Amino acid sequence: MHQAMLWDKKGENKVLCRLCPHNCLIAPGKRGICGVRENQEGVLVALSYDRVSSMAVDPIEKKPLYHVRPGAQAFSFATPGCNLDCLHCQNASLSQEPKERDGRISGRAVDPQLMVAAAKEQGCEIISATYSEPTIFFELALDVAKLAKSAGLLNTWVTNGFTSADARDLLIPYLDAANVDLKSFEPKTYKTLCKARLEPVLETIRDYRARGVWVEVTTLVIPGINDDPKELRSIARFIAEVDRVMPWHISAFHPDYKMLDRPRTPTSTLETAYEIGREEGLLYVYTGNVHDGHTDTLCPSCQKTVVRRSGFWTMENLLVGDRCPHCNGQVHGLFATAGRGG
Repeated sequence: MHQAMLWDKKGENKVLCRLCPHNCLIAPGKRGICGVRENQEGVLVALSYDRVSSMAVDPIEKKPLYHVRPGAQAFSFATPGCNLDCLHCQNASLSQEPKERDGRISGRAVDPQLMVAAAKEQGCEIISATYSEPTIFFELALDVAKLAKSAGLLNTWVTNGFTSADARDLLIPYLDAANVDLKSFEPKTYKTLCKARLEPVLETIRDYRARGVWVEVTTLVIPGINDDPKELRSIARFIAEVDRVMPWHISAFHPDYKMLDRPRTPTSTLETAYEIGREEGLLYVYTGNVHDGHTDTLCPSCQKTVVRRSGFWTMENLLVGDRCPHCNGQVHGLFATAGRGG
């Protein structure tokens, strides 16, 4: 049993979880919305701490984090569970497992020190909490992040951003970069599509960037849901208002999980979104999940290619530190040896 962080005792042996904006009030013997935090006799327990179900070495581009050590390898890990319930989840077998298998949680205990040691042995420069939702395995992710930071590794999260301010306060000193899913700019869509709220996600993006975390934003464009040019422009404008150097990744949807009635996203829609992002002043816009997408990094000063990619792989990196080799203009991100920046 691993006692959870960020909770308060309430009357009648109930507990209030403060890990995410759901603020679940959990009765004895019950779990929160995430399915992995349980009230055991008035104590909140993190059931996912010793349930690591996925570990792999990935290119950092797969996260996607295009402006964090291009070409570097990221030691990636996850446990089952998620605090959202997205109808279109493309990793539902992992994220929704505790809710769909009568509460059973797969995985095994893996010592955080061994995970960091394994990352170093395999030549990884980066640790990435990813695949499901790092917020719900917060205790494990934080322990790993502290050890990774001491070992000179960068810490990254791939997250839905539905994380409380209390959790962010504990995490940010150890977090170098995050890719945050911004699934829509309509509160109603967040409620119906993900059973969550929009504003806490926006606040997470603002908070991370304001406090020195390198942030990249991903939007999965779903036909008939969030593909209206007005909504795409609202997303691009929000990103630009926070910090126009934050990259925007625009990805194509394919039918999955509980949303099988929608077609794949046309390439033309992604092209429209790309142009909108550029029009709104974003310096770095990328399209993904399509052939011949916009995956190369262009210098914002001279518009020449400085990082060339194919799929999830960096084929050529011409950067000199964070400088363009053609005009010496700055390219924003974490390209040097130390974390935190932009």
